[in-house]
Amino acid sequence: MSFRGSHLLSISQLTRPDISTLFALADRMAVYTRREKRSRVLDGAILGNMFFEPSTRTRISFGCAFNLLGGQVRETAGFGQSALTKGESLYDTARVLSGYSDVIVMRHPQAGSVEEFARASRVPVINGGDGDNEHPSQALLDLYTIDKELQARGGGLDHFRIALIGDLRHGRTVHSICQLLALYKGVELVLISPRALRMPAEMVELLRDSGHTVIESDHLEDIRRTDIAYATRIQEERFSDPREAAMYRGRYRLDRAVYTRYCESNTVIMHPLPRYSLDQSGELSDDLNTHPNLAIFRQTDNGVLVRMALFALIFDVAGQLERHEQPLSWRSLRRF
Repeated sequence: MSFRGSHLLSISQLTRPDISTLFALADRMAVYTRREKRSRVLDGAILGNMFFEPSTRTRISFGCAFNLLGGQVRETAGFGQSALTKGESLYDTARVLSGYSDVIVMRHPQAGSVEEFARASRVPVINGGDGDNEHPSQALLDLYTIDKELQARGGGLDHFRIALIGDLRHGRTVHSICQLLALYKGVELVLISPRALRMPAEMVELLRDSGHTVIESDHLEDIRRTDIAYATRIQEERFSDPREAAMYRGRYRLDRAVYTRYCESNTVIMHPLPRYSLDQSGELSDDLNTHPNLAIFRQTDNGVLVRMALFALIFDVAGQLERHEQPLSWRSLRRF
């Protein structure tokens, strides 16, 4: 795709060369996230962060990425703080808010809503998650993390084995990452979930049509011999009855004992977050917090890199980065 001035609504817009371009640029952003240099390349630009569904990492990560490139951020968080509660249409909201921003990141609980919003927007729109449909930037940062983790072990994005675990029916992050993986070669996917929460059939068909091996299972022990174990939470907000969601919580809990018993010694543990941590029924135990193969916080760090790269490509300023750099004298205060 041509990133310049474009919406990013779906992984289906991207090609493998697009992803290579994005990842190479994300690598260049590390000097800014480490506060070794400061960029003002988006000085004067405004990001409209429009989140009509709860978010912590995605919303703040996009805002941080834009700030690190010198831009300013304006936020709307929740329906209660927007005119949508008064019956305003997405069309009118888009026409108004795109007059106040140079780019908009939007999250909405209804599938397809961000695309509807983008059709009326006068500026580029990035899908920050629409219902149980897609979450493109999360999938991109996940793939970037997978690439980095596999490179450290002498591998790459072709010919590796990944287990996706949990609520695969409602999890928009796994829907998007499956579309990304379809662009690569020889991937073996183990899809571990309750039968009622299996990956949508069209995603499984896409992966198989791409030449990948897909195994569907409801047994956690099938994470054996995987390079990546990617856990997801039960998407309780997508269930009509919360009691139904509670039935599945903790069924595929990954903890240190399970990891030691079934995983390879170098299997990478990933999770898009948030993980359920209110009791011991969560999908990813905190006894893994100090495990060297737990990559969940490397994922969140990588999210800023990838989102900075997205903004730089959409604004077509990648070639101007070095010309707008400034040194930072206080970076020694940060604990890396």
